[in-house]
Amino acid sequence: MNMNIHMDVLLPGNVIMESLSASVLFAYVLGVVYGTKYVYQFMTGKGLPHNVAVYFNRKIIHVLAGGVVALLVPFLFSSPTIPFVLALVLALVTWLPHKMGKLMTWFQVAENIYEVNFCVVWGTVLLVSWLVFNTPVYGLIPVLFMSFGDAATGVVRNLIYRRRTKSWWGNVAMFLVCAPMAYYFVGSWGVPIAALSSYVEHYEFNPIDDNVLISVTAFLSLFILSYLGIIRL
Repeated sequence: MNMNIHMDVLLPGNVIMESLSASVLFAYVLGVVYGTKYVYQFMTGKGLPHNVAVYFNRKIIHVLAGGVVALLVPFLFSSPTIPFVLALVLALVTWLPHKMGKLMTWFQVAENIYEVNFCVVWGTVLLVSWLVFNTPVYGLIPVLFMSFGDAATGVVRNLIYRRRTKSWWGNVAMFLVCAPMAYYFVGSWGVPIAALSSYVEHYEFNPIDDNVLISVTAFLSLFILSYLGIIRL
């Protein structure tokens, strides 16, 4: 693989249409975030503890905001610039409540700002993928792992333990979600990438969380295999 940085991709093909798409997606993401407030009220009304409802909401946002929007990126954008800016704006939106001490308590917790990490990593891996490979696909796979795969770990662990914790049952669930996605994009080499990414999810080193570890592991694996000529996306 030739290592060329495709700086030309930074200029959107249609700034107006892509900005409009970003605006619609931004409104959609805010709708998901604030919509989970009502999901929180429903869950706690049914007797679920606060921490359990919060953790479920975080994973709902992973899927509906992070995952669904990522799937739309290759169809709506010709450049990483606007999605990257959108991700940074959302990172700011989720960071400010921590800074101001006014948490959106139905999904945010004081102990960490991992939802901010999610936004930054989401935008960064797509940006780097576009710059290095001239396609968002190498970044899309890590983002889907982080969005759908990590959500599976959270749901399983929340159902079993009723608290935020690490468990290999969750990692197995993540692998079962990620392996088919990876196989679809990469073929048989996608399965070990899914396995490795699911394994590293088990660990975090605050402020470096599983969102960072999953995405970096998946992206570097794809990069190395592509550099060696083993895969082509």
